[in-house]
Amino acid sequence: MTGAKKELSSEQHTLYSEMIPEHKRLINKEKNLFEVTPKHKSYRVYIGRFFELKKGLHSVFNELREAKEHDVLEFMIDSGGGFVNEGMQFYNIMQEKFNGRTVAYLDNKGYSMGAMLFSMADKRVAYPYSDFMYHNYAGGAVGKGGEIKARLEHTSKKLEKFFHDVIVQQGFLSEEEYQQMLVGQDYWMGTKELCQRGIATHVICQGQELTAKEYLKHLKKEKKIKKELKKEAQKAVKTTKKKTK
Repeated sequence: MTGAKKELSSEQHTLYSEMIPEHKRLINKEKNLFEVTPKHKSYRVYIGRFFELKKGLHSVFNELREAKEHDVLEFMIDSGGGFVNEGMQFYNIMQEKFNGRTVAYLDNKGYSMGAMLFSMADKRVAYPYSDFMYHNYAGGAVGKGGEIKARLEHTSKKLEKFFHDVIVQQGFLSEEEYQQMLVGQDYWMGTKELCQRGIATHVICQGQELTAKEYLKHLKKEKKIKKELKKEAQKAVKTTKKKTK
């Protein structure tokens, strides 16, 4: 990033914003063709627990709603989860102001609503030791019997559709896995599985940003090298034993 940064904090999250100047990248020297990234604002939100108890996220969302056509939104997620309502508010602002221009970094964990927020982004970047977990929501209601029943049925229908649209429609869990989640199954995943399922689109590894496919190839290559080194070590031990006899 370049230019003066602006900081705005809530109880659990911190928003930084910065104006990025126009950038040109040469893509064809012979034809003198450039890819132009117009001047825009970059918003970066550090996500903690979804648990705003005072005034909520009014200041953060008010700032984000000032976004213009080319502005981008990044999430740095290290969250154990929290209130689903706050996560849905982020979903709304992503749809309204940043559709197609959101990036989420799983730094370091994303559980429950943290996992959902990561799943909502257009580009989803993990690290080799990122940690992730899907599970069903928890909640309750108070009031007269009929009121409790009506509220729980309404909330359940709404949230199950929301979770289904984010998780199943994108192919991150199968329909069968999702139904198991609704009755209590937790799905814990590391970076390798996140890439295999398409939840993570990229991984930052050894100073490089790899696509999920490239990262899986990297892991396969690493495994092969370790296997060959192990064989060589075992062979060296056997040779040493023969010499000492």
